[in-house]
Amino acid sequence: MKTLIPAALLVLLAACQPAAEAPASADAAPPPPPAAAPAAEPATDAAPASELPAQPSLVVETLDDGPFDLAAQRGQWVVVNFWATWCKPCLKEIPDLSAFDAAREDVRVIGLAYEEIEPDAMREFLAKYPAGYPIAILDVYNPPADFETPRGLPMTYLIAPDGAVAKKFLGPITSKELAEAIDGVPAAG
Repeated sequence: MKTLIPAALLVLLAACQPAAEAPASADAAPPPPPAAAPAAEPATDAAPASELPAQPSLVVETLDDGPFDLAAQRGQWVVVNFWATWCKPCLKEIPDLSAFDAAREDVRVIGLAYEEIEPDAMREFLAKYPAGYPIAILDVYNPPADFETPRGLPMTYLIAPDGAVAKKFLGPITSKELAEAIDGVPAAG
């Protein structure tokens, strides 16, 4: 009897799995915001992390700084920061990431707002919480295909000068941790 109970639980959990998956249709409702995501990883249209390209592409229109093309940044480090206005740890990162971007000529920061917000509302928000780097508002229904869909925010990618992902951080990051990650990556040569 004791062995039947765990087996029955496994069968019940497996039977519930399809209901937790995200809708396959692009017209369907989006998944809940990343902070409210369930512990189990829902299915998405994005490729699994193991299938993502080593050198991701990213072309986005920023709020006030024109287009941003990750490929055009080759030769320098790029910090790709997924964030949202409602995310308190994200807000704590803004001044530090701004200072890091300003202090290092070999680093470029791009903020990707992963939320539904109108451009004017974002500009109003950035008047209160200024970022010294470009900000783009992502379409949560169609996030960048070469990056994992954020499961939580903030989520930050450190892109090496050769365009490859050097490190991914889930949760708050500091300029000190970014500098240590950069210093810890062997130089290409």
